[in-house]
Amino acid sequence: MESLKPLTDFFSVIEKDYRISTTHIAIYAALLQLRSVRGSGNPIEVFRRELAPIAKISSRYTYHKCLRELDEYGYLHYEPSFKKTRASRIYFFDFEMRKLIE
Repeated sequence: MESLKPLTDFFSVIEKDYRISTTHIAIYAALLQLRSVRGSGNPIEVFRRELAPIAKISSRYTYHKCLRELDEYGYLHYEPSFKKTRASRIYFFDFEMRKLIE
């Protein structure tokens, strides 16, 4: 059950955040899936072409908008690469530490 902790923590934090949509949740869950498959690194490097199908997102605009918003809202840190040959970096936050700070 330890593998579900990051997703459970995310759901606890977003529970009262009206800005978060199902698309944000899909992207975050897809990111956690890739992170799990790759060995739980932080940050992870990801291309849109590999993440969007997992999150069931077909629009480039929606993909980038939601990642920027997750960054803006403080759920992760997104460093876009702006290059097709270089992956973007995603940093995950520890929500347990966030709870202690707030």
